[in-house]
Amino acid sequence: MTHTTENHSDQTESRYHYNVVRRAMDVIDAAPPPGPSLEELARALSMSPAHLQRVFSQWVGVSPKRYQQYLMLDHARRLLANRFTVLGTVAGTGLSSGGRLHDLFLRWEAMSPGDYARGGQGLTIRYGWFDSPFGEALALGTDRGICGLAFAAEIGRTAALADMTARWPKATFVKDAAPLAGWVNAAFSQSGKARLHMIGAPFQIKVWEALLGIPSGQVTTYSGIARAIGNPKAARAVGSAVGRNPVSWLIPCHRAIRTSGALAGYHWGLPIKRAMLAWEHAEADAREHA
Repeated sequence: MTHTTENHSDQTESRYHYNVVRRAMDVIDAAPPPGPSLEELARALSMSPAHLQRVFSQWVGVSPKRYQQYLMLDHARRLLANRFTVLGTVAGTGLSSGGRLHDLFLRWEAMSPGDYARGGQGLTIRYGWFDSPFGEALALGTDRGICGLAFAAEIGRTAALADMTARWPKATFVKDAAPLAGWVNAAFSQSGKARLHMIGAPFQIKVWEALLGIPSGQVTTYSGIARAIGNPKAARAVGSAVGRNPVSWLIPCHRAIRTSGALAGYHWGLPIKRAMLAWEHAEADAREHA
């Protein structure tokens, strides 16, 4: 079996696991406190308790009961209280500098404001569909790196593709997943090297660069990001820029929440944001107690 085949098999399994978790979220949300037991949850999902336990353990390494705690609707408030990150002033790094993210080495660079203003004219963007731990993902990239990453589990393939291609209306889009596979596998396997090509307005890129400074398993607030970029009164504009982030997961907009602890919306569906935060928090806890 080739390495490529192994990666595809692993990611197909991850998508199956996410679909189980997505269905579990609906059951957990509908149940009164303290939530369903393992047996009740397994019955609602038409799975055996042993199978459900195994799926959860393989997906993130914790029991379904423990994972329920991460998925509860007040989880973001607990994150804010226990894992809040105060971002330092973003200065002196340059948009083409390197950064650490998800334990992989990620390098990023930004398109010039003039190129962005032309709507991607003269730019060739390749795209393809990949399995991920959070359902099916649409990846787009230039020869410089990934410029788009969307999730279709909640909104569907057609809407995800239309949303992403509308961002650069004058670019040429080519369906060709092969050149992107290495970067995408690095992003979701949390190993290897990935490249990121930010295509946005200057203010948006400044916000996205600040997001890259939020460690996995931690969160910050929109007002915290505004302070970090030297514009403390721009929390609303920061929220808009976070919402327009074209490279979900790699640029971790899911780690930005409201000061109240509310998750707010997520462009690709709030269940995916909740699952991402829960997945990262569970992994962080596992590392701390290893």
